[in-house]
Amino acid sequence: MSKEQEKGAYTIETENKIGEVRIADEVVAVIAGLAATEVEGVASMAGNMTRELISKLGMRNLSKGVEVEVIDSTVSVKLSLNIQYGYSVPDVSEKVQDRVKTAIENMTGLEVLDVNITIAGVNMDN
Repeated sequence: MSKEQEKGAYTIETENKIGEVRIADEVVAVIAGLAATEVEGVASMAGNMTRELISKLGMRNLSKGVEVEVIDSTVSVKLSLNIQYGYSVPDVSEKVQDRVKTAIENMTGLEVLDVNITIAGVNMDN
């Protein structure tokens, strides 16, 4: 199986080629965002002001607060999270890194080089 990258998408070519499979960078970002929000202690993903306003208007963006960079068959991920008050930042961050890495590698076949996390805020709601 050979793999190559195009701008904005990752193409997988198989030996018994019936057609192409392309994975958009946005899909990798959505996988990372969903995996991160499944971790206990993560209140939400953080995004820039424009995305925050969009989400308040009811349009949900699943890749909010996620940046991915796909190079060849590897990916680097940057996440901005809001953490729930009372949880250990190092513990939650480590769980998020593990969950995101596993989800991306299992679903796409890409190798995750790193998962960098920025804690953007603390959610005080119970």
